Amino acid sequence: MNKKIKTIGIFSSGIRKIPSLTTFLDADKLYPPSNKVDAIVGWGRKPNTSKARKFATQHKLPYLILEDGFLHSCGQGVLGDASCSMIVDHTGIYYDAKEPSDLETLLATNSEFLFDRTLIARATACIQKITNHSISKYNNTSLFLTDHLLPKGENVLVIDQTAGDMSLETGYINNDSFNKLLQAALDEHPTANIIIKTHPDVIAGKKKGSLSLQATHPRITIIAENINPLILMKHVKHVYVATSQMGFEALMLGKPVTCFGVPFYAGWGLTDDRADSTLDVWKRRKHQLTLEQVFAAAYIRYTRYVHPDTLERCEIEDILDYFTLQQQMRQHTSGHLFCFGFTLWKLNYIRRFLQSPDNKISFVSSSQQAIKKGFDASCNIILWASKDKSEARKLSEQFDVPIHSMEDGFIRSVGIGTDLTAPASLVLDSRGVYFDPSSPSDLEYLLQTHQFNNELLKRAKKLRTLLLENEVSKYNLGKKLPLALIKAKSGQTLILIPGQVEDDASIKTGCIDICTNSALIVAVRESNPDAYIIFKPHPDVISGNRKGAVADDIINQHCDLMLDDVSVTDCLGIADEVHTMTSLVGFEGLLRKIKVVCYGLPFYANWGLTQDRHYLKRRNPEQNNSIMLDELVAATLILYPRYINWKTQVYTTPEFIVLQIKKSIEQQGGKQANKIPLIARKLRQIKQFIKGMMSN
Repeated sequence: MNKKIKTIGIFSSGIRKIPSLTTFLDADKLYPPSNKVDAIVGWGRKPNTSKARKFATQHKLPYLILEDGFLHSCGQGVLGDASCSMIVDHTGIYYDAKEPSDLETLLATNSEFLFDRTLIARATACIQKITNHSISKYNNTSLFLTDHLLPKGENVLVIDQTAGDMSLETGYINNDSFNKLLQAALDEHPTANIIIKTHPDVIAGKKKGSLSLQATHPRITIIAENINPLILMKHVKHVYVATSQMGFEALMLGKPVTCFGVPFYAGWGLTDDRADSTLDVWKRRKHQLTLEQVFAAAYIRYTRYVHPDTLERCEIEDILDYFTLQQQMRQHTSGHLFCFGFTLWKLNYIRRFLQSPDNKISFVSSSQQAIKKGFDASCNIILWASKDKSEARKLSEQFDVPIHSMEDGFIRSVGIGTDLTAPASLVLDSRGVYFDPSSPSDLEYLLQTHQFNNELLKRAKKLRTLLLENEVSKYNLGKKLPLALIKAKSGQTLILIPGQVEDDASIKTGCIDICTNSALIVAVRESNPDAYIIFKPHPDVISGNRKGAVADDIINQHCDLMLDDVSVTDCLGIADEVHTMTSLVGFEGLLRKIKVVCYGLPFYANWGLTQDRHYLKRRNPEQNNSIMLDELVAATLILYPRYINWKTQVYTTPEFIVLQIKKSIEQQGGKQANKIPLIARKLRQIKQFIKGMMSN
């Protein structure tokens, strides 16, 4: 049992700069080396660790060897990406076969945990997720293997590694090993194509490879493109490695693997091992183990994880979910994307919401400009949903390419879009867009066809609870509601009418007979003469940025109270009913199980959850289209949008965005007033514009 280590002594300034280091180490603080610390740390088997090792020995302190884990990041360490996993080894390090390591001990002693059914089931599920979603050590690689890269016929893969890598020397690889490895692949597969895969760090121009890539053999093909290794390995029959981790990934795919060195997974009966049979390492590795047992030891027990979003310790399953999300989002935005209708300030954040190693993004204003930039039938069209469609439609019709519509998501930001605040979520719709009922949308399709399993519904329920507990809405503006303003009588129904921007696309497309805030107020009062009616104008109208103001005589005649700059979550907290044209506040009312009456056709109407003035045959609940509230939540907030963590600038979850928004609100001292002087508003817009352009 290792002593609890709380204070760490560090010689290396590079180690000290590692993000989340104290979290990985479960340490209270990092110190310069002294005999008062609990342990000394060093990085791997690098020669520059000798001073730290010597100090630890002299002062009889534990020496901990640190190394990146087997699942690194969305990028690469050599490109500056922080790892989400770390190994802390008290004995040696996993890639050094010349000495024991904590991992080797876990495997060699046939520990009881290797036969724990729950642990092995976890390992099995993790392996399946890794292979299903092609998750590797680095995850900034292309998910598409084009036909021209892979020769026709039977293919055998040879993995190159970076020259001088410590895993080669400590894994019994010498200067001639790679030549022998390559020759063995040629000799043992006389009719196959031999594919040499270049290491990602070599592709990035940061390091050199080990194989002599001047090979001119007619059966050798070199792949120097940044292709996802698992996707590549799915197309080969056999894999040859020196000590590369890709060999273990090949085992997860069920491929036969030949090792010329001694990686951590060799010697357990899983690989064809070609290293000298008299080596001491084979005496330590006597047991026959399953793939799941080795995985459980290496990836679950041996490796520590810190989640890139929360920066807190987590389990491997959380990390795999994180990488799965990245892969799924990226796959949906591959190819050459031509974007129409995007104002200058949006360009920086739109690139992030469309990021993928498999795409190219071009912003254009006309079909002619798009064609000049290479638009053809293989390209994709993306249009800001509320903008003019004419130019995008020309391309769509000429090349028979669908238009994908983009729009703000439902959990947006701390601030409004007209103040140039970047959103935390957007939707990308291949059928239409959620606010336009004149045609189906991806959201509508999800609600009609998706099989909502129990796990997803539980997640939706928790997300709904998280939103309510943290009082998070779409824009998260407005002052605290003074309850003394409410003069409703006991038993009187309190109706909230959320105002809307009257020239908004959702009004133009989703309203039939009532299309203005004034008309809505009159209609609500006519239907509810005895109710206590509160009208809350839209934040963009309060700010003066958009159209939708209501005349004082309408307010005075039909409303009991107008709350012009109060948090919408406070308003919903006292409301019995929400009456709306198409406002998202109606959806937020449903989250609270408040009665919602729809006078237009918002995305959440006609599913059996609202009282509706108009009906769409596509959604009519009488046609057995009724859905449960948590199905609506799952589709609307989890499956349909895409979310960005602006600190890491990669995809994240709605749960994290809720907590991030809540934290931002707390840091600024609560929800801010939206009704501010014009000069202050212009300064706010200028600040956001500069911020956006600087990060473009």
